Order: sequence, then C-alpha cells, then structure tokens
Amino acid sequence: MSDRQRRGPAQRQDAIAEAVLAAGSGTAAGLAERFGVSLMTIHRDLDELERQGIVRKYRGGVTAQRSGVFESSVAYRAKTMRDEKEAVAARAAELVEPGMAIMLDDSTTALALARRLPGLGPLTIVTNFLDGLNLLAPVQGIRLIALGGDYDPLHNSFMGVSCVEMIESLQVDLCFVSTSAVSAGNAGHQEQRVVVVKRAMLRSAVRNVLLVDHTKLGRTALHRVAPLSDFERVVVDDGAAPEALAELAKHKVDYDVAVRPRR
Repeated sequence: MSDRQRRGPAQRQDAIAEAVLAAGSGTAAGLAERFGVSLMTIHRDLDELERQGIVRKYRGGVTAQRSGVFESSVAYRAKTMRDEKEAVAARAAELVEPGMAIMLDDSTTALALARRLPGLGPLTIVTNFLDGLNLLAPVQGIRLIALGGDYDPLHNSFMGVSCVEMIESLQVDLCFVSTSAVSAGNAGHQEQRVVVVKRAMLRSAVRNVLLVDHTKLGRTALHRVAPLSDFERVVVDDGAAPEALAELAKHKVDYDVAVRPRR
C-alpha cells in the first residue's frame, strides 16, 4: 500500500510517525505532499503525534531528534546507536553479581542491559520503565519491583512525586542510568521531570554507573543530573573520540571503553 493510499487518520498517522522516525525530521509541506493531504490535515496529524510524545513540532516542520532542551521519544531512541548500546550493556553486565538488587532507569541503554540479565540471577530488579517491566516480568530468577507514578508516553515510563517517594523507600546495591549529555564534568538531561527521578535513583544506590554511547560525550543539556564524581564509573563505547575520553580523565572519572561488535 502506498503512502497516498493510507487514507484513514490512524493509519496515516502511523505512517507519518514511521517516516519521521526513520528520517529524524521532516517538513509539513513535504509530508502533506507525500501523503496526499492538505497542510491543515497534516498539521492535525502532527499535533496528535506530538500529543502522544512521538514527535516534536516546530515552525514549518517536525523532528524526532533531541536538542539541548527536548529529549527524543523512546521510539526514536530505540532505533539509534544500537551497536553502541549493546556494547555498553555487555560491559555493564559484567558488573552484575547474583543476589544483587539493581535499579535501572528508563533509558534504551539500560533496556539493552536488561536483556542481558536473564540467567545472571537471582536478582532483584527495580525500574520505572514499562518496556523493562514487560521484558523481565516472565523471567524466572528475577524479583521485579515496579516503580509506579504518572505515566509518561514520551518515555514509556512512570514519573512524578509518587515514583520519587517509592524510590526513596528503597536502597539497592547498584544503579544503572543513562543521560542525554555529558560535559564539563557533569551528566545532564533536557527534562526536569526526568532529572528528579534519576537523581532519586542515584541517591538510593550504594554504587552508581553511568551508561552512555559516544554521541553523548561533549553534549550539553538544560539540567544537570549529577556531577560525574557521583558515579563509580562511566561505561562508553569505543566510538568515543580521544579528546572526549581525555575530558573524562581530566575530571578524574573512571571509565570503561566497551568494544562494539565488528561486522
């Protein structure tokens, strides 16, 4: 079925989302032509996709990509830097020992780690990420604790006051989080509601590990999550530039470089 044949609003919106997520961005005019609808209709479709947290509108166009102020949707993040995230997750899994209580944030890098946890148990896993909960719920040997709160469709996770309060009632051995930006000795993120949850997670753990792919090194974001000194180590993939690693060393940060699979 061609793009122009997808006439139903729901089908068309799904197709628009697929197109924008694949390209990273698009223009309203280009999408209207591609799908054979008016600009008014395409703007209504984009408004609905923005409401769902899939894309973000700006004057004349739409994007699925992050900025220093906005995070990209989980649907877009899941499609990017897959090899890098898998490499980071494989290295992080080496830090996990049977009997541990582990907290995972709602990042797609932590989700890559979650896929490696079956078979490493017994473990207690705590997370607010719905994808992670669905993945680990049927796994034997894992005791799963779901962090509830206000559901956020952009991240497919739970946040808010009740989520933070539940985190504060727990203490885990090891916490794995990812952030959108690492620069000037700090880990940062664009959204305040995400930051408060990640900070609570870090406070609840005996040891903290930051998981990032190399594209996040040197980036800036609006809010500081924590200084890098709050982490036992940073795990990054081997795409990191020497100057980016030198910046970590400058701030006396212990880091591991995970080797990506060769194709």
